[in-house]
Amino acid sequence: MLLNINIEDRNYPVNVPDEMLSEAAEFFNTVDSDMDKGWQMSRSWVDNPDVEQRCQIVADKILGAFELGNKKLIFLLSAYILAKQPGVKTVYVSTNGEMQETVFES
Repeated sequence: MLLNINIEDRNYPVNVPDEMLSEAAEFFNTVDSDMDKGWQMSRSWVDNPDVEQRCQIVADKILGAFELGNKKLIFLLSAYILAKQPGVKTVYVSTNGEMQETVFES
């Protein structure tokens, strides 16, 4: 499955193997378990992030993975978004410190 990650007007296509969506279920559960405790989303604390907010948090983590050049993490986090929001084709990652401005497009 293809997920286009758009960072500052540059597009990075990430081709996530279909089997990764099921094989990474344990990783997804760990990510969700972390967020179940609440999350600091830029200036706001969110007690129980919904699916879109969770994907915005993960997109922010993708931004960090790109900065570190961590390709494995980019694939895992992209797979998380594809698993949680089927049909998403493009993620416009906010780089201004406001992760709530990250947008998902089908």
